[in-house]
Amino acid sequence: MSTVKEQLIENLVEDDEISQRKITIVGTGAVGMACAICILLKDLTDELTLVDIATDRLKGEMMDLQHGSLFFNTSKITSGKDYSVSENSKLVIVAAGARQQEGESRLSLVQRNVNIMKSIIPSLVHHSPDCKILIVSNPVPLWSGVNVAGVALKTLDPELGTDSDKDQWKNIHKQVVESAYEIIKLKGYTSWAIGLSVADLVGSILKNLRRVHPVSTMVKGLYGIKEEIFLSIPCILGQNGVSDIVKLNLNSVEEALFKKSANTLWNIQKDLVF
Repeated sequence: MSTVKEQLIENLVEDDEISQRKITIVGTGAVGMACAICILLKDLTDELTLVDIATDRLKGEMMDLQHGSLFFNTSKITSGKDYSVSENSKLVIVAAGARQQEGESRLSLVQRNVNIMKSIIPSLVHHSPDCKILIVSNPVPLWSGVNVAGVALKTLDPELGTDSDKDQWKNIHKQVVESAYEIIKLKGYTSWAIGLSVADLVGSILKNLRRVHPVSTMVKGLYGIKEEIFLSIPCILGQNGVSDIVKLNLNSVEEALFKKSANTLWNIQKDLVF
């Protein structure tokens, strides 16, 4: 006896079982799910897979997204505790890690997160050897000035951002730097802006847009840096991940601060146990 599907539909061509734009997200906490919903609403994937060790929450998040699938175009949403469900992923987003606590330094999280990554990355590469991996982490962005329509604001006012600045722009800089800590204090974590940022990066990778993004990448060999340090600098992002680095013309003060950031990270990194 034929099934209802067989009575309604006559198959002419077998579908390709392998997804062309499969994305796997490891970690279904606030950040992972913010990434998921932003990616789905921007229609960046034809298959989304969630991976987490918390099986009940994992199933609940998957079902919740499936219930909302009427409102986006991704037809297949799956999940699993075993990394085999991530097989044939085009892109893997790792949003798992130890959560930063109120008042905790970001650098104090490093060793705990290293141990977590050691349990995640080999399994992902085993099942999707050609995938690109995007690690959602607290980056180390390097930003010292602002251009508007190609004009550096410091050329208009050399005192901009200094103690002599009558507009006190340095206070805005301080607010930006400390804003994440304030959000963590108020609600316990940050998520939505991270999810939107990740979706923007995903779009550049999967669509091969080759746009410039500030992303963490290896800076060994730049500006006299000799160690294998990752800092967030402007990079061209496309289907091969980071393909180019945009060269920055740093003055002596900026270069000194660049090296200081690298040294700060290296002093932590060199003592890590791998």
